[in-house]
Amino acid sequence: MSQPLTLFGLAQRAMSAQLVRMNAASSNLANAGTVAGSEGAAYRPVRAIFAQEVDRQSGLSTVRVSAVMQESAAPLKEHDPTHPLADANGDVWTAPVDENAEMVEMLDASRQYQNLVEALSTAKQLMLDTLRMK
Repeated sequence: MSQPLTLFGLAQRAMSAQLVRMNAASSNLANAGTVAGSEGAAYRPVRAIFAQEVDRQSGLSTVRVSAVMQESAAPLKEHDPTHPLADANGDVWTAPVDENAEMVEMLDASRQYQNLVEALSTAKQLMLDTLRMK
């Protein structure tokens, strides 16, 4: 029988989900501007897909990452016959990554993570204060 979900377990799941979200955004940023010799080989941005999960024992609702999926955005085709990866037509494909949107995504995930850290810190302090009262 599994233990009921606590505040700490709830926060841990949410923090893990935000970490996956930050990693996806950083992967997208790292691959922004990359070039490939074919449309199929070009990098496509990834996103963490969240799903709600309800703990049966406690009734608390939390989040989990159900998948990390590639976006359907098509790579950008550029004609550059001098590029070493150019195909027979002189075309290369660049990753369709919006660097500004990725930075916003990363900042939002980082703030959500920090909010969870603050909530845990507050809960810990309240528990310590309660123990000190005897």
